[in-house]
Amino acid sequence: MQRLSGLDASFLYLETPAQVLHVCGLLTLDGSTMPGGYDFERFKEKLAERVELIPAFRRKLHNPLWNLAHPVWVEDEDFDLEAHVHRIGVPAPGDRRELAELCAHIAGQRLDRAQPLWQLYVIEGLADGGIAVLLKMHHASVDGVGGASLITSLAGLEPDAPPPEIARDERRNGGVPGRRALFGAGLTSFAKRPAEMVKLLPDLLELVPRWLGKALQGKGMPVPFTAPRTSFNGTITAHRSVAYSSLDLDDVKRIKNAFGVTVNDVVLAVVTGALRRFLRDRGELPEDPLVATVPVSVRGRTEREHGSNKVSAFFASLPTHLEDPAARVFMLAESNRRSKDHHHDIDADMLQDWAQFSAATMFGLAVRAYSALRLAERHPVVHNLVVSNVPGPPMPLYLLGCRITGLYPLGPVFHGAGLNVTVLSNAGRVDVGLLGARELTGDLWPLADHFPDALEELLKAMP
Repeated sequence: MQRLSGLDASFLYLETPAQVLHVCGLLTLDGSTMPGGYDFERFKEKLAERVELIPAFRRKLHNPLWNLAHPVWVEDEDFDLEAHVHRIGVPAPGDRRELAELCAHIAGQRLDRAQPLWQLYVIEGLADGGIAVLLKMHHASVDGVGGASLITSLAGLEPDAPPPEIARDERRNGGVPGRRALFGAGLTSFAKRPAEMVKLLPDLLELVPRWLGKALQGKGMPVPFTAPRTSFNGTITAHRSVAYSSLDLDDVKRIKNAFGVTVNDVVLAVVTGALRRFLRDRGELPEDPLVATVPVSVRGRTEREHGSNKVSAFFASLPTHLEDPAARVFMLAESNRRSKDHHHDIDADMLQDWAQFSAATMFGLAVRAYSALRLAERHPVVHNLVVSNVPGPPMPLYLLGCRITGLYPLGPVFHGAGLNVTVLSNAGRVDVGLLGARELTGDLWPLADHFPDALEELLKAMP
């Protein structure tokens, strides 16, 4: 029996029809590299071979009334690939706007919890003759690094690469547990919670004043609820807007070396420059820096083997108020150093340990009340947006025979922060996926088109 961690389950509990909590990956493909030429039926056959080997694609939720703890994953004995793979055509003329609008429509729809929590859309009819794939998986099942790893498992280094080698005993999920076993395990977990909370509480009580003290003294990350208000900081609906961009990784590394900073510093500097131009064009550039939540993988630090999501997060100050691009880079490098040191004050497992106490009913009622009362517009802004930087494959990959020409991650948005910028390195490129709450962000293509401009601005500012 494989039970969801509290952090995994919280993405289920916090989901509503407006706040859908899955992650998407838009892949553009060159179908001409597929042996024999692209053919949808052969593409699906290759996918079926790999899905049979990878348990994450065949597990579904099991959460009967007598389960007193978080849901469990079980093998879907009636798994039907036809229910998860869809062949659709992009509206004419099939340019990037039509593709993005189609992806935005799909991204706003919830996944069916009675099925394994993923869908794959093969999109044909693109103007350049290529095809695209949109893979959608629930955040309860994967985090950013896990999603990139799953895509890598579906792909290969050559067009005719064989399926990955996975040990037979690792290919299956657990079966449906008996009622008595599930109830007993849940009851035991529920009974242990008071003692577990007492054990965790001293570390939390010691951390909070020290953490806040650093933040208030300007020695760490920005303090929550101090972000300036922008148009994308409000209550969201299920309508989405999508756009994407791509940058040269060598250019990013040149800037890194010239300024003596990290790749992540440069990525955030490009994001900052693009956001500055976007907000300035809209006549709403704030006088203070934006505050971004930056998810961080703790896979190298965690001692917990359980769960799909191995993440923490820190707040980053994005100096959109500074006109000089070089000054933005240096300020980001220094503030990121302080934020990361500040973030490391928090134990890598603290978020996951406290998330074990998340409750479906309480979380569900809270997020619905928060949305209905439009509280995101009534209190100071916690953070402006989410910015995520995910390591991707350094070499060219072939998805079921088709060469991947672009890999654009699309993360979720939340009430109060209706914009997500996710960046993924991919075979010498830096692919940027933008997803927003449409009523708040509007058309995101102007923002996407500012990314090459922001990169060029940094290249010109190199010392």
